[in-house]
Amino acid sequence: MTFENLKKLEKEVQQCKSCPLYISRNNTVFYDGSENAKIMLIGEAPGADEDKSGKPFVGRAGKLLNEFLHSAGINRDEDLYIANTLKCRPPENRKPTKEEKAACERYLRAQIEIIKPKIIVLCGATAMESFLDKKFKISKVRGQIFENIEGYKGIKFIPILHPSYLLRQHSTDVGSPRDLTLKDLIMIKKTALN
Repeated sequence: MTFENLKKLEKEVQQCKSCPLYISRNNTVFYDGSENAKIMLIGEAPGADEDKSGKPFVGRAGKLLNEFLHSAGINRDEDLYIANTLKCRPPENRKPTKEEKAACERYLRAQIEIIKPKIIVLCGATAMESFLDKKFKISKVRGQIFENIEGYKGIKFIPILHPSYLLRQHSTDVGSPRDLTLKDLIMIKKTALN
């Protein structure tokens, strides 16, 4: 039943014209990973590589994310369900507008309802702002667990730094953004198993 509902929703997304982004897209980017995952990772929006392939996190940032997931013992294909706040690429990979996020919100909510994850990893500030207080700075709240989010009873939300940010941060010293992200992902895996 879950798989059928996702397929139906994906077809709806492919035909969506709720905002002007449909005009310039090559592909919608609906999801990757497992429909049975306990962990759902939500990113910002597709980039050029994602628009070409129809899959989230396949470009340089996605490759770096894969390295971190592997180091944390998280299997991308089995342990994660990956989606974005937007299903179409914004021009020049700019930050999504409020209107674009609003147009895609029902699809993301439906994905969450169908998957029923135990944990939602909010990857980057844009994803975080879709669910948590917009005054939060991701650098201050990354790795923290947020519960009792209205409309999402029983789901833990955990923000992490976006891998596109980590592409510009090369240090792996203790306390560096890369070190903190790996520690966050290890904690997320342990939390998902409990």
